[in-house]
Amino acid sequence: MSAADEQHFKGEIEITEDLTLPKLLVRQCEKFGDARVAMREKEYGIWRPVTWKQYLDNVKEITLGLVSLGLEPEDKVIMIGDNRPQALWTEMAAMCGGGVGVWLFQDCLMEEVKYIVDHSDSKFYIAEGQEEVDKALAIRDQCPKLKKIIWDDPKGLRHYDDPMLVSLDEVRRLGRESAVQKPGLFDELVSSGKGHDVCLLFYTSGTTSLPKGALLTHYNMLTMGRNLMRVDPCSPSDDFVSYLPFAWIGEQMMSISCGLQIGYTINFPEEPETAQHNVREIGPHVMFAPPRLYEQFTRTVQVKHLDASWLKRKFFEIGMKIGYHTAELKFEKKPVPFYWSVLRWFAEVTLFSKVRDHLGLSKVRHAYTGGAAMGPDHFRFFHAIGVNLKQIYGQTEIAGISVVHRDDDIKFDTVGTPIPETEIKIGEDDEILSKSPSVFVGYYKMEEETRKTLKDGWLYSGDTGFIDEDGHLVVFDRSKDIMILGDGRKFSPQFLEARLKFSPYLKDALVVGHQRPYVSAIVCIDYNTVGKWAEDNGINYTSYQELCQMPQIYDLVEKPIREVNRTLPDSAKIRRFANLYKEFDADDEELTRTRKIRRAFVENRYKDIIEALYSRQEILHMETNITYEDGRVVDIKADIRLQDVEEGGKK
Repeated sequence: MSAADEQHFKGEIEITEDLTLPKLLVRQCEKFGDARVAMREKEYGIWRPVTWKQYLDNVKEITLGLVSLGLEPEDKVIMIGDNRPQALWTEMAAMCGGGVGVWLFQDCLMEEVKYIVDHSDSKFYIAEGQEEVDKALAIRDQCPKLKKIIWDDPKGLRHYDDPMLVSLDEVRRLGRESAVQKPGLFDELVSSGKGHDVCLLFYTSGTTSLPKGALLTHYNMLTMGRNLMRVDPCSPSDDFVSYLPFAWIGEQMMSISCGLQIGYTINFPEEPETAQHNVREIGPHVMFAPPRLYEQFTRTVQVKHLDASWLKRKFFEIGMKIGYHTAELKFEKKPVPFYWSVLRWFAEVTLFSKVRDHLGLSKVRHAYTGGAAMGPDHFRFFHAIGVNLKQIYGQTEIAGISVVHRDDDIKFDTVGTPIPETEIKIGEDDEILSKSPSVFVGYYKMEEETRKTLKDGWLYSGDTGFIDEDGHLVVFDRSKDIMILGDGRKFSPQFLEARLKFSPYLKDALVVGHQRPYVSAIVCIDYNTVGKWAEDNGINYTSYQELCQMPQIYDLVEKPIREVNRTLPDSAKIRRFANLYKEFDADDEELTRTRKIRRAFVENRYKDIIEALYSRQEILHMETNITYEDGRVVDIKADIRLQDVEEGGKK
């Protein structure tokens, strides 16, 4: 453990086997009271504060109300809805009552909702509003253990009359009554909890199979938060914006594990659609997001650059050259010469500070990305503009994180070094193994899967990687996804897909080529950016499907493919590609709810396109279907172009 890590230990909360998240909540609320703001929510254009005392009062009412309705220790409580104060209140209330929180992604399809509610044996279903209530009512007959459906937002629910339905206001009223009748009950419930009690049941994204429910304890969550804060300490005066789904372990990591221990303020956007604007208003000090968000940030800057005047474009390009050069010197741990420091200062004042402010990153000290691989081009971009972006590595089964970059030791082709109390080693077939106090208990009702994943205290990740000469972990890819190229070498399709997405015109890509004569790609264009380019160039179109198949768009997409090809060995270069007639979509089971490609499923679904890419066909006629969030399935027909990639001026 480094001296830097050691000095961060001072003043941290002691985590014992008796400490739970509810006990920590009570302790922090008593410490901060009404003197500090625990959270803010933007409502009707106004940021409304909630103090720590109000936080505890709300949790107490909901806890006692749930107990009055029959909540017992180890009962599962499903939660679904936007990020809002009530979301954290209900989650903490479930834990205070001895229950286990189970989060659903808000855009889950009916089958996903049914599977998780039934498999988890959930007794309560807490929904934000009508849409989420409707999903519960539709599947309740198939989930016999479900007893109560609790709703918060009354909009659209006026004429609903069902004995299973109860409002959150009614739950709180019951809680207030219970507090009068049994004044010591809440304290008894909280004090009875133990650190090794299960507090959360997290369903993993299920890239290859049905989701698995990972059981995490209070001790798991608290030790992970403590050890991340040992690396990158935060303070109670910091701000964090909570807008990623609570069903993702990354959001729980920052809002619960770290948020409770540090006591920083959690800010909730007005709507998911206004999140980026609200991030800019708050200017958070710490930020955690999957690569897709940072990719969108990059596209935002790139599109503004494309739309700017010639003079502004040149000024931006010169500034970025300065940023890239000075960032590269820091990556290599070389001193920045005086004249480059002056140029960097000039670029900072005139360009980078404005770019960061536009993105809402003006105050960020630590920006993290995880959950999937980020391409080196994106990583360089953010460091060039002065954002301290770090890659993390972890998984739900280790409470979110096991490895992270240090401020003074960043290598963009690695994910950093283990956080305190965490061991990493490479097992057979180069599989990454982890050991820490944050490793989960096991999978709920899946003993065989647990035995495969937990062996002798080590967590088997299913990821392939190695540890480099500096002790950094390099994650190659999921073991099952590694390609064998035509010349026999191993290659990561995820790496190449991330490189392609640095182009503002490409939103997604599927790279294929396992034991094939060459590598091919199925590409999803960014409709907004490509549409704007088409309009600027006088190209008329009526839909995504029409736009993406135009010859001019194929030529536009081919340019970034050729750029990436220049940096690759011959066997890894993309030789043919096709623009898909739609974006990859979680509702079509092509992406997980955390926006990762379900590779095996997608390759099977588009096997006709893949086979055509390895033939001499130029046009492929397809008939398929797409699924909407409400479950509707629509059949579509499309003609797909297949194009060779130029190299050296020849097709």
